[in-house]
Amino acid sequence: VQLQASGGGLVQAGGSLRLSCAASGRTFGSLAMGWFRQAPGNERELVAAISWYGGNIRYADSVKGRFTISKDNAKNTVYLQMNSLKPEDTAVYYCATGATMVASLTPRRVDYWGQGTQVTVSS
Repeated sequence: VQLQASGGGLVQAGGSLRLSCAASGRTFGSLAMGWFRQAPGNERELVAAISWYGGNIRYADSVKGRFTISKDNAKNTVYLQMNSLKPEDTAVYYCATGATMVASLTPRRVDYWGQGTQVTVSS
């Protein structure tokens, strides 16, 4: 499985960005896709996850109400719409997929990682 992420950048606080991650290859074993982020000195944390066919979604408490994860099944692409961005959202964002349920998707349960994309929110 290959994951190609895009959409990061620099934005002012209160602004918006949309990340995209296209999955290709042998994806039939994947049950969930998600976005993780890692800021310098911090552990990688789950931001949002969605089941492969989109019926189950999970968010980190810190992004609830601001971020929306969605999936285009025809394109095997997952999106992360990030609104009302805050400086503390600054991190490298990684898309990921795993053969596990959404509720169990942690960094250790990820099977494939995409390349990171930098999100920087200025105050």
